[in-house]
Amino acid sequence: MATQWLTSAWQAGAWRHWLTHRGSLTKRLQQSCPAFRVARLKQSLGQPNQDECATLGLIHGRLAMLRDVLLLNRDTPLVFAHSVIPLAGLAGPWTQLAGLGNRPLGAALFSNPRIQRQALAYRHLDHRHALYRAAAVHLDLPPRSLWARRSLFALQNQPILVTEVFLPATLQLP
Repeated sequence: MATQWLTSAWQAGAWRHWLTHRGSLTKRLQQSCPAFRVARLKQSLGQPNQDECATLGLIHGRLAMLRDVLLLNRDTPLVFAHSVIPLAGLAGPWTQLAGLGNRPLGAALFSNPRIQRQALAYRHLDHRHALYRAAAVHLDLPPRSLWARRSLFALQNQPILVTEVFLPATLQLP
């Protein structure tokens, strides 16, 4: 199992085409799933994971807004998405994200040409990682590991970290 976020997804096999897609994952899923929907699971202040703090340049233990959603085809979970928005950004250019509700974050991120996306990073998650555990509770038979990708988006030098954990049903999509 990889313990760090990787800059290449060459090991991901069948998952590689999903992981390396640089466009909006929301849009891609909407095109593949006539019954696509977003279910917000959580949106509240909390402490990001230690590796998230390092990526965002936050002091460990500081609060940020955490948002967890499931991207579904009808009731079938496809992707568990986890976003971290530092409070400075929430009071600045990311203010409108606080009221997203069940609307997809991807639509907001990819509709503004001033938002810059940094490189994707990849990781094979297992039961030791909090995001694996958060995603696995939505599966009847969770696999031993799940592939995830993440990237920073920036607007006016304020970052937001978006992690997408791909669930097994995604591989059944065209």
